[in-house]
Amino acid sequence: MLSQIPIKLDKVRSEDLDKEIIRVGIIAELDAINLYEQLAALTKDNLLKFVLLDIAKEEKTHVGEFHALLLKKDLQQVEELAQGKDEIQKFSK
Repeated sequence: MLSQIPIKLDKVRSEDLDKEIIRVGIIAELDAINLYEQLAALTKDNLLKFVLLDIAKEEKTHVGEFHALLLKKDLQQVEELAQGKDEIQKFSK
């Protein structure tokens, strides 16, 4: 993503806008996690590696915050998340 919003937020229905903003936030945080972890894998500097992985870990917390917000605003997302969890549990037995 690297600083580009993947959808036109001005085209989103007003009742869906907050949900889409949250999803864009999640995408941005996941993008940052991937970037920092990839950079950490490339560096040979242990301090830089530590800092990059620490920042990536903080971004994972941000994903959790956005996810918690999304679940408060989108009941269909709650239902589908539960269904997805059930499907995975079937496969892991």
